[in-house]
Amino acid sequence: MASGFILLALLALSASSALASDPGQLQDFCVADRTSQVFVNGFACKDPKTALVEDFFFSGLHMAGNTSNKQGSAVTAVNVAQIAGLNTLGISLARVDYAPYGQNPPHIHPRATEILTVLEGSLYVGFITSNPENKLFSKVLNKGDVFVFPQGMIHFQFNYGTNKAIAIAALSSKNPGVITIANTVFGSNPSISGDILAKAFQVDKKMVDHIQAQF
Repeated sequence: MASGFILLALLALSASSALASDPGQLQDFCVADRTSQVFVNGFACKDPKTALVEDFFFSGLHMAGNTSNKQGSAVTAVNVAQIAGLNTLGISLARVDYAPYGQNPPHIHPRATEILTVLEGSLYVGFITSNPENKLFSKVLNKGDVFVFPQGMIHFQFNYGTNKAIAIAALSSKNPGVITIANTVFGSNPSISGDILAKAFQVDKKMVDHIQAQF
């Protein structure tokens, strides 16, 4: 009886592990049909016979993003929204441009691990582990350096230099998603009660009201 229970437990663990990433393809490819009214976990496939080479192509990563914003950074994403042929393949990437002293603010990718490569400049990067340790793993990266941000961990990049910086990020999902912490907490629609945020951040409600007004 005990051995049977252990077997069931192992099967459950293996099943949960298999479900913890993008669905695997059961054919050569599954080009996303963005016009389909069928709702699935991702995108329905269009007929493979109608696939075109353009379904697997994107052009534009040679162009710098516009960093003239409050954060001083720009992310050019290349996921299933840009390349329909990425559907079910469990991979995507992005170009990130940083103005001098610009940052990609603390955020989470709920569905992907990220591996970042610096192409130009230097970046101070890091991620924070979950409760209760909340340990910060951080490092200064230079051209050619690579750093990994585990799935679901809050992470950031900051260009502490006086020159621009550029990085390429690869992500283990066709649609990794992004949750920017400040935008989510202080810019939700409708807003989270100021009393709740004041207690959570241990600050005066007037300060919370001021921060929420920025979003």
